[in-house]
Amino acid sequence: MRKTFSLLYLLFCSLFLSAKPNVVVFLTDDQGWGDLSLNGNVDLSTPNVDSLARDGASFDRFYVCPVCSPTRAEFLTGRYHPRSGVYSTSAGGERLDLDETTIADLFKSAGYRTGAFGKWHNGMQFPYHPNGRGFQEYYGFCSGHWGNYFSPQLERNGKLVKGKGFCIDDFTDHAMTFMEKSVQAKKPFFAYLPYNTPHSPMQVPDRFWDKFKKKELKLHNRDPHKEKRLHQLCSLAMCENIDWNVGRLLAKLDELKVTDDTIVLFFHDNGPNGVRWNGDMRGRKGSTDEGGVRSPLLVRWPNGIKPGTELPQIAAVIDLLPTLTDLCGIPAKTAKKLDGTSLKPLLIGKEEGWPERILISHWKGRTSARNQRFRLDNKGKLYDIPADPGQRVEVGKKHPDVNAQLLAAVKKFDAEVASELGTDNRPFVIAHPGAKMTQIPARDATAHGGLQRSNKFPNCSFFSNWTKIEDKLTWEAKVGVSGKYLAQMWYACPKKDIGSVVQLSFNEAKVQAKVSKPNDPPLRGIENDRSPRTESYVKAFKPMNLGVIELKKGKGTLTLQALNIPGSQALEFRLLMLTRVDG
Repeated sequence: MRKTFSLLYLLFCSLFLSAKPNVVVFLTDDQGWGDLSLNGNVDLSTPNVDSLARDGASFDRFYVCPVCSPTRAEFLTGRYHPRSGVYSTSAGGERLDLDETTIADLFKSAGYRTGAFGKWHNGMQFPYHPNGRGFQEYYGFCSGHWGNYFSPQLERNGKLVKGKGFCIDDFTDHAMTFMEKSVQAKKPFFAYLPYNTPHSPMQVPDRFWDKFKKKELKLHNRDPHKEKRLHQLCSLAMCENIDWNVGRLLAKLDELKVTDDTIVLFFHDNGPNGVRWNGDMRGRKGSTDEGGVRSPLLVRWPNGIKPGTELPQIAAVIDLLPTLTDLCGIPAKTAKKLDGTSLKPLLIGKEEGWPERILISHWKGRTSARNQRFRLDNKGKLYDIPADPGQRVEVGKKHPDVNAQLLAAVKKFDAEVASELGTDNRPFVIAHPGAKMTQIPARDATAHGGLQRSNKFPNCSFFSNWTKIEDKLTWEAKVGVSGKYLAQMWYACPKKDIGSVVQLSFNEAKVQAKVSKPNDPPLRGIENDRSPRTESYVKAFKPMNLGVIELKKGKGTLTLQALNIPGSQALEFRLLMLTRVDG
């Protein structure tokens, strides 16, 4: 009897130990290192995020990129972002090269259910779309920012849908449903939650705003005269909303009884998007200084990581792909060499022999290098970070060997990595065999004539001032597969201006339709803003059918133009959608 029990116990242990852990990754947008109570900010409370450090591991010096899409690219690939073709945050420069292997590709191949819920920001049209990069389930938006956070137009697996409530809450709801279905199917899951807050527009539900709207802050930026009070307060309120959602998801793991063998990881995509307290560090979003690229990294895994583990070693977002695959026993087989290294030895307490490292921060021609003690900034000035965290005293002459070593690392990166970007000749894919529907937004268009964007930031913009037949919009495009496609256009046009005939063409293929129904919605977003925005407001654009266009595989110029304009304008344009109808 005892022998039978022992054999059963050993079998149980064998099955348990061979089971793959689940993975949940939280990535927040424009949240600074200082926007957590964990890091000493007494002006807000983030107990759920803080609990990840208490119950798992925390890195003291973890580095991401200065802005959004590069950090996402480095997380997805384990490689510095210039290698993967990411050089901008809009208009195609945010796209991840198609020959890159993503972390989702690896987990999917290992039998995981993979899902992403939130802001993608590494390509919209398939196969750049998350469904083409290893994620079986996607719910959110693919642009770099969004114009309204309350019940906005979103997409699910390429199909446009209407969101429900505040978007961060909505994304979390969908992620929890995904996890529950995975557990029911007895499949391990990889759930990626790239939140889009506290990125502007500054919008947050009343229950969080009411706590902060009259709050007197105790902590301030090193340049307090540059602070914008409403922006500061809403940022903190949005961070508490993030924390609340982290707490909801952690509770869901408890409910599903998978907490102990689920790896939960939390980090930010860059420094803070405004001037607020950030531990006296120099720099904010967009900067390669310490304050622009330092992020928390919290990793909880009850079955694998000792609670309260504090790690002083420098690490970076390029390390996350090799780390998570290593922790889950998945070979990191990628077509190209990784820049990152697995942090598993540090996380499980085997720090002996950990190598000295130099990490690079780069954006728009500015390159900075960081070793365990020093940072060489993008102007070639050296700072002793432990002694001078605010980068106020240049010490290059005191440490000439370190200065030379880091300068050589910068020169090597610029010559061998940054140079890989070259010229971007990638067309927009407008009809790929892997997707039935293709979104073609105003964001990606080139305007000709008098057409004007609603804002200088393209991501969630639309075009107006369409007053002449010479005006047009073009996209340098590539049809992935020949076929017939229903073309729909999301537009706005007051009643007095209806009647324009609009034509969509690609090489020899053409389709046209008359704007016969008015749609004159007001601008939206301002009613939910807690602080003035810099991005475009949005409208309730409606679709109209342009007709079925027969496209032939190959490259060409997709053109949208008005053949006649009987009123004062043709229309305002937001989006084209192509839906395959013959296969």
